[in-house]
Amino acid sequence: MLVACYNEAENIADTLTSLSRQDYPGEIEVVVIDDGSIDDSAAIARATAADQARPGLRIRVLNQPKNGGKSKALNRGLAETRQALVVTVDGDSYLRPDALRKLVERFLSDPTGTVAVAGAVLVRNSRENWLTRSQEWDYFHGIAAVKRMQSMYHGTLVAQGAFSLYTREALEQAGGWPECVGEDIVLSWALLKTGARIGYCEEACLFTRVPEKLGQFSRQRQRWSRGLMEAFARHGSLLFKPRMTTLFIWWNLLFLPLDLVYTLAFIPGLILALFGYYWIAGIMTLLVLPLAALWNLIIFRVQSKMFKSQDLRVRRNVSGFLFYTLAYTMILQPVCVLGYAAEILRLRKTWGTK
Repeated sequence: MLVACYNEAENIADTLTSLSRQDYPGEIEVVVIDDGSIDDSAAIARATAADQARPGLRIRVLNQPKNGGKSKALNRGLAETRQALVVTVDGDSYLRPDALRKLVERFLSDPTGTVAVAGAVLVRNSRENWLTRSQEWDYFHGIAAVKRMQSMYHGTLVAQGAFSLYTREALEQAGGWPECVGEDIVLSWALLKTGARIGYCEEACLFTRVPEKLGQFSRQRQRWSRGLMEAFARHGSLLFKPRMTTLFIWWNLLFLPLDLVYTLAFIPGLILALFGYYWIAGIMTLLVLPLAALWNLIIFRVQSKMFKSQDLRVRRNVSGFLFYTLAYTMILQPVCVLGYAAEILRLRKTWGTK
C-alpha cells in the first residue's frame, strides 16, 4: 500500500491507524512516501508506524529530498517494493476496516483482463462548512453514481489515486505513474489502451478530507480538469477503440463544451433573467427542476441501499443537498473552465490544494 504524503501532519496518523486496523487476512506492507513535506508529516508517520506495528503488517517511511509531485512519490514507492498487488491511498484518508479486503476480493472475482479496481471515495469532513457539506453530496451522488454506471458496462474510466488497486505487472508495463497533474486518469487510460479492464468496488469505502476553502476547492477541480485534458492529449486514440468504454470516453469529451456553455451562456442568462431579460433563460427553465429532483431521488435510493448493506447511515445534510442541487454547478463549471484554460495556456502545474 503506497501512501503519498505532502504536508499531512494533521491527517497521516489517522490514515496509518486505519490501515493498521484492516481485516485483510494476508500480509500488508505500507510504504509512506513523504514528498518533501515542510511540516512534521514524516516524523508523525514514523512514530505512528512504530506504535501500530503488528504481525503481518509492516509500515516504513521513505523521504523524498524535495517536493517533486505525486507521480514521483508513487514511482519511488513502486520501485522499492515487490508485491504483485499495489494499492494507493491518499495521506488524508481513513479506510473502513474491511476496505482493503473487499477491494482485493473484487479484483479476484472480476473478469479476466482486470488490472485495476477503484474503491469508493466518500467525504469525511462534511460537517465543517457549506462547501464540505455540498461536496459530501457530490462524492455520494455524482462521483460514486457515475462510477457505478460505468462499472455496470465494464467501462470504469479512472482508478483514482485516492484509493485504488493495481497489478504491479500492469503498472510496470505502463511505466508507472506519468509526470502530470492528472496522473491517475492518464495512467488509467494508458491501461485501457492496452485492452485491459478497470473495475469498481462500491463496498470498499474510504473517507477522505475534501477542501474546506473555496480557493483549495478551485485548485483541486482545476487540477482534475487539466488531468482530463492531459488524458485526451496522450490517449485520445481510445475514442476510436470498439469497446463499451469508448461510450464513456466520448461522454467525457462533451465536458469541455458543456462547461463552456454553462459558464458563458447559462449563468449569464440566469443573471439577466433576474432583471427581467429572458433572452437565454426564462420561466420555462424551471421545468428542469422536477427532472433534476427525480434523478437525484433515484440516485439517492440506490446509494442508500449500498450504505445500508455496509451498516452505514446517510447523515442528515439538507442544507448541503439544497446547495448541491441548486447552486453547486455554478461554482464547479466555471472552475473547470479555468482549469481547461490553464492547460491550454500551459500554466505552472502543482500537486495538492494546501
